[in-house]
Amino acid sequence: MASFWKSGAVLSRELPQISLLTIGGSVVGALLLTKVPIHSLQLVIAAAMIAIAVFSVVKRDMGMTKYEFPVSPIQTIIGYVLTLALAVCGGFFSGGYVTMLTAVFDVFFHMTFVESIAATKLMNVFSSVVATAIFAWRGIVDWKLGLILGVAMFVGGLLGGAIALKMNPTWLRRIFIIAVLALAARMLFVALSA
Repeated sequence: MASFWKSGAVLSRELPQISLLTIGGSVVGALLLTKVPIHSLQLVIAAAMIAIAVFSVVKRDMGMTKYEFPVSPIQTIIGYVLTLALAVCGGFFSGGYVTMLTAVFDVFFHMTFVESIAATKLMNVFSSVVATAIFAWRGIVDWKLGLILGVAMFVGGLLGGAIALKMNPTWLRRIFIIAVLALAARMLFVALSA
């Protein structure tokens, strides 16, 4: 996240609105954790991730260059609705949330791939902080494991961000598609073997 911020990749004019939607949606999602079966959500998210991977393969220019036409009001509304819906998923069950949000930011807000990744990193920080606060309030956080994983993810995020900023957008797109399919396959396996 820090690497993207320093590079100027986080520059969306929709940032304040999507930040508020992410925070609100994450609160709802975290509060729903004990109410909705995770098994069902895993299947839905896995199917959505496969759809995004297929869409990314078909739409070869996704996130590669700046769009030549402005975002329409309908696109903006759909983008905000999807951001809120995905924030609920992110607060409830983080797996796949950022991946789907990357595609939403590209398609509906016309961000490049790097801008989409940068914006989703910031949204993930908001979502994670909100969800962690609610889970801590409920007493269901394993702080020791969480701190170890948090440090590992922070270091990995710094390295990954620096690499992503130097990488060719074509390779970023390919890695994105492979990662989405791998995550979807794992999620389907876990959901169907439960």
